[in-house]
Amino acid sequence: MQFLSRRLVMPNDLNYANSLFGGRALEWIDEEAAIYAICQLDTNCLVTKHIGAISFESAALQGDVVEFGLATKKLGTTSITITCLVRNKITKKSICLADDIVFVKVDSQTRKPIPHGKTLEQLNKQAAAEMNSLKG
Repeated sequence: MQFLSRRLVMPNDLNYANSLFGGRALEWIDEEAAIYAICQLDTNCLVTKHIGAISFESAALQGDVVEFGLATKKLGTTSITITCLVRNKITKKSICLADDIVFVKVDSQTRKPIPHGKTLEQLNKQAAAEMNSLKG
């Protein structure tokens, strides 16, 4: 799982209990997972089809830096299924896990599903190449 992005929990992100509002966390997860899927499939013509089980495990408080770990779980002909772990950047404590986030590539005109043309092997090679380039 790659931790690719971070957010700072600000006052407008809090619920009545002064912790990260679950709806805001879901908004961030959908956006971060979409960006990850766009980068994996080299297209921005994707729609969120499904977000499966979401488990909230601990609170994030104002001032916490949270990070998003993303991984490809499955690849279909027109879809990509992603897992997203949100954790505290400093303590590494898990805040929530969103499993089975499914994005589908659609035709920009008809909005009907179309093949993305990628294989899991291609995505794994791409990820390995990106990791190597980061090592310098």
